Amino acid sequence: MTKPFSQACENNKDPILQKLRPFFADAAYVLEIGSGTGQHAVHFAASMPSLQWQTSDLAHNHDGITCWCKEASLSNLKLPLVLDLNMAHWPITEVPAIYTANTLHIVSTRLVARFFTGVSQHLAPHGKLAIYGPFNYHGQFTSQSNAQFDTFLKTRDPDSGIRDIEWICELAAAAELTLVTDHAMPANNRLLFFKRQ
Repeated sequence: MTKPFSQACENNKDPILQKLRPFFADAAYVLEIGSGTGQHAVHFAASMPSLQWQTSDLAHNHDGITCWCKEASLSNLKLPLVLDLNMAHWPITEVPAIYTANTLHIVSTRLVARFFTGVSQHLAPHGKLAIYGPFNYHGQFTSQSNAQFDTFLKTRDPDSGIRDIEWICELAAAAELTLVTDHAMPANNRLLFFKRQ
């Protein structure tokens, strides 16, 4: 098959890497939730060879992710696990770090909560969580383009949309996570770093 390609992934992979590298410097293993095309996984695994990068996604995205992984042929890049946020338990035990990009505004409100339930169950003590994507602050969009994007998302699924960071931090706190850094990123996105107590 033809490898899937996202121009947005291509545009944001280096800015994300610059922030991720020091945050994950002491992590031996990272679980990526919602690997999408697989582009981030290949770029980050190649750039951080000391850690094992585990891809995951819904089964229908696996062929594309596998194409990227096999072409890259990196010993520290793992073929995707089937991970659905509806699962009672994720197909892993305990992990020191979790990364997800452009997922929480795509899935339903219920699945955002399920995401944090899974993090609570599977992230190790003192583990790290990185979340990339657009967020609202005090119920307000940070840009007109984000407001338009939110409208587009809701035409596809009324229960999706750009989330309020205050709600995300509440869910994180319930999972014993503390927000340690909120990075402004290109194209009106944010990169949120959490640590578990």
